Amino acid sequence: MKQAYDCLVIGAGPAGAVAARELAERGGRRVLVLERRNHVGGNTYDRFDAHGVLIHQYGPHIFHTNSLRVYEYLSRFTAWRPYEHQVVASIPEGEGRLEYPVPFNLVSLRRAFPPEDARRLEEKLTAAYGREKKVTILELRRNPDPEISALADYVYDHVFVRYTMKQWGQTPEEIDPNTTARVPVFLSEDCRYFQDEYQGMPLEGYTPLFQRMLDHPNITVELGADAGRRMRLENGAVLLDGEAFGGTVIYTGAADELFGCQFGRLPYRTLDFVFEAHPADFWQSHGTVNYTMDQDYTRITEFKYLTGQELPGVTTIAKEFSRAYTGAADEVPYYAVISPENNALYARYRAEADRYPDFHLLGRLAEYKYYNMDAIAARALELCDDLLK
Repeated sequence: MKQAYDCLVIGAGPAGAVAARELAERGGRRVLVLERRNHVGGNTYDRFDAHGVLIHQYGPHIFHTNSLRVYEYLSRFTAWRPYEHQVVASIPEGEGRLEYPVPFNLVSLRRAFPPEDARRLEEKLTAAYGREKKVTILELRRNPDPEISALADYVYDHVFVRYTMKQWGQTPEEIDPNTTARVPVFLSEDCRYFQDEYQGMPLEGYTPLFQRMLDHPNITVELGADAGRRMRLENGAVLLDGEAFGGTVIYTGAADELFGCQFGRLPYRTLDFVFEAHPADFWQSHGTVNYTMDQDYTRITEFKYLTGQELPGVTTIAKEFSRAYTGAADEVPYYAVISPENNALYARYRAEADRYPDFHLLGRLAEYKYYNMDAIAARALELCDDLLK
C-alpha cells in the first residue's frame, strides 16, 4: 500500500517549519509534521497572557540577520516591526544602580568612569585601535598601557564573569579561557546589541508567522504528537505507527533522546522564567536588562519594548534563571554545554542516526549546537537545497 506521506518532520519549531514548507512547496512532497507541544513555533512561540500582554513563553527572541535569503524568505510569512535591540547591564552602585550598554562600548565607558578618566581612556583606546572596532579582552590585556589592561579586567569583572557563572553554573576556573578572551569592547557609540543589516520583530508575533508557514495543502501538522511513541528506529529502518516509512525524515529534537539516552544524557542548560505583571506602562529602562554583578537571575525582559504593543497601564516582565537540565518532563533543554567530552558523546549519537538512510538531524537540539534563529532558517534552507537537487 502506498504510504500517505513522502516526508516526516519531527518538530514544528523554526527548523522543522522551514524544512516542511520547502519540501511541500518547492519539492511537491506530502509532509507530516509531528509536534509534541500543543503549538507551533518551538521556543519562539508567543502568546497573550492573562493581562493582554504579548509575551514570549520561552524567553525573548529578536530577529536579526545579515542573510538576504533568510530575511526575504521569512518576509513571505510576516510583515516586520522595525526594532533594534538594546541591552544594558545593571550594576549596584552605592544606594542605587548604574546602567550601561552591553556589549561594553564608549557610552558604557563614559557612564562607568569619572568624566576625565573616561575621556583619557577613550583617547587611548581609539588611538591604539581606531573607532568602530570590536577589541577583545585578550587584546586589551596584552596592551602595555596599564590603564587599558585594567579596563579589560573591569569589563571581565563587571560584565562577564559573574553573569557567565550564573548562566553556565561554572566557577571562574571552569570558564573556558578562549570564551573569556573573545569578550568584546566595542569602540563605538552604537548601542545596538546586534549590528546585522536586517533587524526587526514579526508585526503580529512569531506564532502567526509559523502558522502561515505551515499552512500549505501538502503539510499535515499534528500537535500534541509525541514522536517517541509514533516513530521507532530499528535495524536501519524507520517505523512510523508500526509501519516501515521509506521517505525523508528530518528530526529536530534532542539527539540523545532519539536513542533513549543509551550512551548517557547530553548536558544542557535549562531556564526557569518567572513572569510578573506590573501596573505601569513600562517597568524598566530597556527590553533586556542584564544583572551581571548580583541577583540570582541573569536578566529581566520586558516584552512591550520588543513587540511595540500599545497597552497602557500594564506590562509583563520575565526574570530568567539558569540551571542544569535534568530531563524532567517540565524542563526545556535550551543550551548545549559544549566541551570536547560532550562533543564526543554527541558524535556517538550522530553515528547512530547516520545508520538510517535519508534521516537528517537539523537544529539546535539535533545538532547539539547553538544557533541563532536566522542560522537555523539558513540551515533548513540549505538542507532542503540538497534534498531537492
